[in-house]
Amino acid sequence: MDKITIAQDFMAIQDHICKELEAGDGKAKFKEDKWTRSEGGGGRTRIIQNGNVIEKGGVAFSAVEGPTPEKILNKLQLEKADFYATGVSIVIHPESPMVPIIHMNIRYFEMSNGVKWFGGGIDLTPHYINLDDAVYFHQKVKETCDRFNPDYYPKFKKWADDYFFIKHRNETRGIGGIFFDRLFSEDTIEMAGVFEFVKSIGYLFPQIYRHLMTKNQSLSYGENEKKWQYLRRGRYVEFNLVWDAGTKFGLDTNGRTESILMSMPPTAQWEYMNQPEAGSREVLTLEYLKKGVDWTNMN
Repeated sequence: MDKITIAQDFMAIQDHICKELEAGDGKAKFKEDKWTRSEGGGGRTRIIQNGNVIEKGGVAFSAVEGPTPEKILNKLQLEKADFYATGVSIVIHPESPMVPIIHMNIRYFEMSNGVKWFGGGIDLTPHYINLDDAVYFHQKVKETCDRFNPDYYPKFKKWADDYFFIKHRNETRGIGGIFFDRLFSEDTIEMAGVFEFVKSIGYLFPQIYRHLMTKNQSLSYGENEKKWQYLRRGRYVEFNLVWDAGTKFGLDTNGRTESILMSMPPTAQWEYMNQPEAGSREVLTLEYLKKGVDWTNMN
């Protein structure tokens, strides 16, 4: 298993996800934009818009390489060497506020001095938290983790709670999921097992999201729900621009700006001192935007 094989498997996952999302949406088709990076490498960014369910979404593959910027070396405490990074990153913004935003990322990083690791994760950001959906999402993620290591889910779930946290708002971005980084073993066989786990997260993504699309796309909503959706999208923007490590890494390595910022929603709003009515679904959602919720034992 080498970086070329890893990149090829990631491209196959991108193909599978795009096919599944098109089938689930039933209308919109992905448009592909291939690009190259002057320092080395490139990628293919696929965007889907104005569908039956998906208002805007992106499924991006990249494989970039070259000298590691000093800023990255200092931040990650790495010795000077060239880098290679490949991965698949996804964000889907639905038309309906009753369908959640979802994000998934799987990635591989190596350096010419032998340093290497896998990273990734999947998380869900409902505009309105539905407990049944939250339990379903976390159970599916836990089942996948448990097939590889029973310690993965509790460890990576806490990591996601801490990572997907909007510090300046004192709230989580959504209901979390899992997040992991620098996952690696010196043993070649064990490393192959880690890669299988990473790929399983990629293939789990369309299974989860097609279920949530089908279940929620026909639920009714009105102007009030759309307004709340735009406000929650605003929170999503705040996290991605202020705290998201992937956004910072892409910009710091002179990545392709359009592809890096594909995660931005088509429309978002900010309202000064918005205060939802007591007892409303909006208030209930805010009450669950905190760390440490045991979603797999809600019943």
